[in-house]
Amino acid sequence: MRGSKRRTVLRSGAAAALAGAAAAACSPGPRKPTTTRGGDDMSAPDAAQQAARTPAGRWMPAETARHRRTYMAWPSLDSVWEDMAEDVQRDIAGIAQVIAGFESVVLLAAPEEVKAARRACGADVEVIPVPVDDLWIRDSGPTFVIGRDGLTGIDLRFNGWGGKQRHPRDARVARSVTAHAGGTRLDARLTGEGGALEVDGHGTLMATESSLVNANRNPGLSRDRIEARLKELLGVTKVIWFKGVKGKDITDCHVDALARFAGDGVVLLSRPRTDSGPTVWSRVYAQARSVLEKSSDALGRPLKVVDLPEPDPAVIGRRGSDFLGAYANYFIVNGGVIVPRFGDPRADREAAAVIGDLHPGRKVVQVEIPAVAEGGGGIHCATQQQPDV
Repeated sequence: MRGSKRRTVLRSGAAAALAGAAAAACSPGPRKPTTTRGGDDMSAPDAAQQAARTPAGRWMPAETARHRRTYMAWPSLDSVWEDMAEDVQRDIAGIAQVIAGFESVVLLAAPEEVKAARRACGADVEVIPVPVDDLWIRDSGPTFVIGRDGLTGIDLRFNGWGGKQRHPRDARVARSVTAHAGGTRLDARLTGEGGALEVDGHGTLMATESSLVNANRNPGLSRDRIEARLKELLGVTKVIWFKGVKGKDITDCHVDALARFAGDGVVLLSRPRTDSGPTVWSRVYAQARSVLEKSSDALGRPLKVVDLPEPDPAVIGRRGSDFLGAYANYFIVNGGVIVPRFGDPRADREAAAVIGDLHPGRKVVQVEIPAVAEGGGGIHCATQQQPDV
């Protein structure tokens, strides 16, 4: 994620200029059943076989594998969003409604806000009473893997991105979601977030050192020890590490706003604008590209890197320092891909075309997320898939 502080800027009211902004979503078309397979690349029996091949008997499917459902969370009115809470709630409702056109959505909301969330999201979104602090369920929720005994939710000991914020309720979300999904909770014995992990489903993981090999999450643990534990937890055999950057955003540079697997041996890489010269994020991009150009996946295939240009700030207008303009933070659903729209018509069209070409058989739907993006996150940050087993 980008920005110097991410959501913390909202406490100061610096983002008040967005008050009243509404999220607008493209029509998702008729609702599809949970078992939709269009574009999905892994069936449940295949998943079980893959898990059995790993030493620990666990395996994290790619996001392209069929989902049972998507989990989301409802930002409360008393959250750090303060005067932007209603705007970000509209964004979340818009995202949930679009995803519900493709697969089941379960939204967590504080018990006192369940009724309001149901009114905002409509009948196609299931709302359950679970106390939450914020909407970033990709990070606070479980990372699901498939094991010998079925579904397992890995609890990454969420600690507010290295103690930058207090999230006592979100620290229990992984436990609550895993129980709701009918899975078994597994303590990761590592601290991290789901947005720090990107897998291809064939044994390859991409991650940034800055967000995991960091004393604010895993003091005293070397990269080698963290890598060994990740391999055991996720059933991967190869980790591609990017340097990332510490302290420039609240996540310490999560990989899901930088690099995404988009097919066998293909990586989409978010390319920042450099019209005004190099930035810290353009240096992060360059370092990641250099690594990818020299890398292969776990099956030995050289990686093809496809740039995904970010929108032009001059076109979309002034945004706060936390604004995340990364199309790479899209979310794959059964039969579709949900992609952000930022208001740069040319860049928006190009992003939809590139992502669509790399995910054939899936319908691309673009959603405006002005408040969520202003808070330093995106659609992927606000969602967590449960694989179908």
